Amino acid sequence: MDAWQQALDEYVDSKADQLIQIRRHLHANPEPSGEELRTSIYVAGRLADKDIQGDIAGSGRGVVAEPRGQSEEPRIALRADIDALRVDDLKDVEYRSRREGIAHACGHDAHTAMLLGACFALQACRDRLPWPVHWRAIFQPAEETSVGARELVNEGAVDNVSTIIGLHVDPQRRLGRIGFRSGTLTAFCTELHVTVKGSGGHAARPHDTVDPIAAAVQFANAVYQFIPRAIDSRDPAVVTFGSIHGGASQNVIPHEVKLAGTARTHSRASRATVERRVSEIASGIAQSSGATIEVAFKPGPDAVINDPRVTGVCKETVRDVLGEEAVEIIDAPSMGGEDFAEYLTYVPGCFFRLGIAPRDEVPFLHSGHFDVDDRALVIGAKVLARCAVALAKRDAA
Repeated sequence: MDAWQQALDEYVDSKADQLIQIRRHLHANPEPSGEELRTSIYVAGRLADKDIQGDIAGSGRGVVAEPRGQSEEPRIALRADIDALRVDDLKDVEYRSRREGIAHACGHDAHTAMLLGACFALQACRDRLPWPVHWRAIFQPAEETSVGARELVNEGAVDNVSTIIGLHVDPQRRLGRIGFRSGTLTAFCTELHVTVKGSGGHAARPHDTVDPIAAAVQFANAVYQFIPRAIDSRDPAVVTFGSIHGGASQNVIPHEVKLAGTARTHSRASRATVERRVSEIASGIAQSSGATIEVAFKPGPDAVINDPRVTGVCKETVRDVLGEEAVEIIDAPSMGGEDFAEYLTYVPGCFFRLGIAPRDEVPFLHSGHFDVDDRALVIGAKVLARCAVALAKRDAA
């Protein structure tokens, strides 16, 4: 291990208790997407403690940080998300959420603590690094609603950035193991908003009505049945309706039913096919039922497509930090969504998955029982800091 590597690692190790304190503070005081005002102030304050300039975004949500007085050379960007979910925290721990119905059930508090740790280490060890390392830290709001990355990009977060990296905790991967995939990692996401309108009336006389519930059921079933038959089975596609609302009484047929869902694909071509077939199905069910069916598509994040070169550098860095056995290859893309993809529209980068499971069974993401093993904070901070140095080598050459 080179002296600079040892210096970074030892510094992060020395701040383990502080990183745990930061993460637990964030966990106890979560703010959901769109409301991350106090979280942003807190993050900027911790950066200022280390003489790092943390600029809060114009919305008051999100922080973009750099060392003071840094030259105008291209930067390596490191990104973490800071928002929480509208989920009840069901854990019995001292740092349990103090806000009813809001919890860091996706690990963003841990991501924030890890990135702060990396910032602290890069700042403290800057005079011991083997080449110039120009870096920027992006603490992003509103990842869960897929708008935060675009907000910060529009404010210049990736201006003069040559490469960007980020990570996500993974409860299905053992503590200290890191999953990588070159190329497509996540799915293209699209929201579906459907309104089915009929003519309501008495439940005992459906012949005097146009029943929107019956049409909505037929529509949802047809989508579930026929979309898989319209997509090449080698190019996965998933459509799921997570919300159906209509009616208020057991003996009244309502005038309207609303459905909301999501479509996930691994290619733009499949996304276009899904939208076309859903529209065709809506038209057919409307014609046969007499109802009107309006379908609106709202584009979500594109797929995260990892740059092969950047991914290779990150893998080699993890081998240096944690050993050969720590690197795991993700065989297939996920159907999940991640707005880290927005940054990759402008600069190459890599997004990887950090294992946090100390045992075989750990509550999954978005569960009210979800938690993070504190030992993962030091691992994540070391990896982010070391990757920044390794990626800066090309810029310094």
